[in-house]
This record gives sequence, structure tokens and C-alpha cells, in this order.
Amino acid sequence: MLTLNVYNRQGDSVGTVEVDPAEFGGTINRQLLHDVVVMHLANQRAGTHSTLRRGEVAGSTKKLFRQKGTGNARAGTRRTNKRRGGGTAKGPKPRDYEYHLPKKAVRAATRMAILSKFQDNETLVLDDLALSEVKTKQMAALLKALKLADTTCLLGLADYDKTIYLSARNIPGVKVMPAKEFNAYTVLRQKRLVLTRAALDALRKKAAPAAAATK
Repeated sequence: MLTLNVYNRQGDSVGTVEVDPAEFGGTINRQLLHDVVVMHLANQRAGTHSTLRRGEVAGSTKKLFRQKGTGNARAGTRRTNKRRGGGTAKGPKPRDYEYHLPKKAVRAATRMAILSKFQDNETLVLDDLALSEVKTKQMAALLKALKLADTTCLLGLADYDKTIYLSARNIPGVKVMPAKEFNAYTVLRQKRLVLTRAALDALRKKAAPAAAATK
């Protein structure tokens, strides 16, 4: 069993909560995590890169001078990739980098990413997180009390909360997301994982059936 510390909004420890690693698959496959993260990065690429090839640059297609007798090195047209201002040989063109791994593999990687945060002691559980109004100062004070002011963190909620989202969106390195929208890349990208009790319960309920099905 893994033991996670539970804190209040003042940064004081108010207890612990135990998590069974089996609920999140029990083991971590580093290769699968790598493959899923690469997939997420590839799907974010715009693919709008483009270079001009020989047939697209300006210039005559006439051979610059005859092959023999001039004393110069043999030369073709001004458009050749060997000359300044010529076209690019086999340069990149717009393309779609998107691809998808099997859904079961992606879901398993998400559970593994969360489990890795648990095992590496990079997870904090909040007893409660409720803001009456949009106040970035209150959110910054909370992160400071938890000693997270100088690191990146993912704040997981049980459901979308507009007040919390607006209070945290201007703080560098802080990302707020409902637990149901977690993916392996987002979880691993942030150094620390901060969960509310409700978010942790939501993750356990979501992960348990899938982990049981893979046994």
C-alpha cells in the first residue's frame, strides 16, 4: 500500500490516505509511457513546415554553360540545390503527424503515469479546495503554503471548477484539469501532482475496473 499525505489549505498535514497500487495497474511499463508521450507530442505538431524545391524557386532552367571547355566545374541550372538561392533537396512539406495508439494502451499509460507520481512521492492530496471568488492571490498563497510556488504542478479536480481555473490560469507552471481528462503526457509533464480528495476518489473509481480487466 502507498501512503499519501493529506493537507489543508494552510499547508498543515491533516492525515493520510492509502492507495493500493493494484488499483492503477500495479506495475509501470516505461516503454509504453514513452510511446504514449511521443504520440501526444506528435499530435500537437502543426505540420505546416514547407521549403521550396527546385521546381518552385525562381530562375531559369537553362544549363549555365556548356559541359566542357570553359575551365569551370560542371554546373546545371540556377535552381539546383548545390547553388545559393537554389531549391532544397528533399526538404519538408506540410504533412499530418497525427497517429493514435490503441485506446487500452493509452488508458493503461495514464494509470501508470499517476502511479509513478504516487510511488515517487510527487503527489499531494488536499482535504478541500473551494474558493468563493476568483482570486489569484489566494491560489498563489495556497501553493506557497504547500511549498509548490517554485515548481510546476498539475491540480486535479473532481470536476471542472471555473473559479479555481480562473484563479490559477495566470500562475506560471500551474495547470488545472478535471481528473477525468488526465492523460499520461499531462501528468508526467508537471513535476508535482496535486489532487483533491474527491479527485483522488474519482481516479480510483475510474482506474479500478480497467486495472481489473487487464489482470
